[in-house]
Amino acid sequence: MMQTIDIRNLQPTRAELARLAPRASTAVASVTEVAAALIDDVRAHGERALLDQAERLDGVRATRVRVEASEVSDAVQRLVPAVREALELAIERVRIATRAQVPASIATMIAPGAEIVQRWQPVNRVGLYVPGGKAVYPSSVVMNAVPAQVAGVSSIALASPGQQQFGGAVHPTILGAAGLLGIEEIYAMGGAGAIGAFAYGVPDLELDPVDIITGPGNIYVAAAKRLVRGVVGIDSEAGPTEILIIADGRADPVLVATDLVSQAEHDQLAAAVLVTDSPELARAVAAEVERLAGSAHHVTRVREALAGQQSAIVIVADLRVAAAFSNAYGPEHLSIQTEAPSKVLEHIESAGAIFLGAYSPVSLGDYVAGSNHVLPTGGQSRFAPGLGAYTFLRPQQVINYDRQALHAVEAQIVALSQAEDLPAHGAAVSARFDTT
Repeated sequence: MMQTIDIRNLQPTRAELARLAPRASTAVASVTEVAAALIDDVRAHGERALLDQAERLDGVRATRVRVEASEVSDAVQRLVPAVREALELAIERVRIATRAQVPASIATMIAPGAEIVQRWQPVNRVGLYVPGGKAVYPSSVVMNAVPAQVAGVSSIALASPGQQQFGGAVHPTILGAAGLLGIEEIYAMGGAGAIGAFAYGVPDLELDPVDIITGPGNIYVAAAKRLVRGVVGIDSEAGPTEILIIADGRADPVLVATDLVSQAEHDQLAAAVLVTDSPELARAVAAEVERLAGSAHHVTRVREALAGQQSAIVIVADLRVAAAFSNAYGPEHLSIQTEAPSKVLEHIESAGAIFLGAYSPVSLGDYVAGSNHVLPTGGQSRFAPGLGAYTFLRPQQVINYDRQALHAVEAQIVALSQAEDLPAHGAAVSARFDTT
């Protein structure tokens, strides 16, 4: 089912490893024109456009986009007790872990009377996107909202596509999770149109533009986020999920296979990659994947994802090459299932989140580990972090010099301003000491 890539006889460079990495061929750029048209439609026609898009693309037309407060409170009361308990545990753990991401303000004395304060200010308003296509993601409500709240964001809006089975309303479990977090501004809207609504606002819904949009979605959501970046901030262009497992001959092939299948059930474009220095493990995992995929709940989806060009079993010469392959790939989720995971970790540079050992599966991070599961995909972990409190914070430097401290550097400022042919810069300083 899964393709095998054997590079034991190669000594590839990082660039060559990146070319060898299995990837889906779907590109965000291919749907940019469609996403732009959907955004423009919302800008021109507001709520009507959002309702029309839901009817055309999702097969359901709601009576309204804005969710009533009573719907949210009812959804909280109707949460299945076990689900509510799990959500409350996830909220608590993510909140604890996220608090460590908020830096303290630091004042630095550059010289007597010369102080620079480094402070971190939250943005004023954010839009959180929670997908609603092939699955229901109340956990994504938690992962998006808690970091914004910990960062101190004062205004939070949430969007999730209306569901056919609920007459175009947001899935009640999504609403229940939002209610547990105290989120009151919720919209039944999805796709590129929802991203456009957040970026530019919708006056007839009294939906004000946001400063940052976060949350995963399909390729149209990713394209829309790319289009509005610069008008607003975004977390990343999150696409189909990825798991890369580094495993040696001591790994349990059943556990490795279950982890690969667990991510493949997300989407037919999900990427499941095993990198190992053990041909024996590679064969055993391939057999287990075949067995487990056949009995999976979403068997068609799982089989398509595992057989796709984005999934593979990669055989390498040693674990150093395995780590180099992973760094070149830049996985969303990296699982290290080796005899000494911490030794492999020493060579890892790029990953959205890293799971060490057989008892730290990616599913743990999806729900209640305390880490965040909104992570960069498509190799973006090489330069971008996962979602956190820092996503909603802006570092600012506050400069505070007294008269003596400024006078001490007047000559240097004047000299540099003259060197740059900007004499008014120097004059702005000297004017403060001109006694004539």
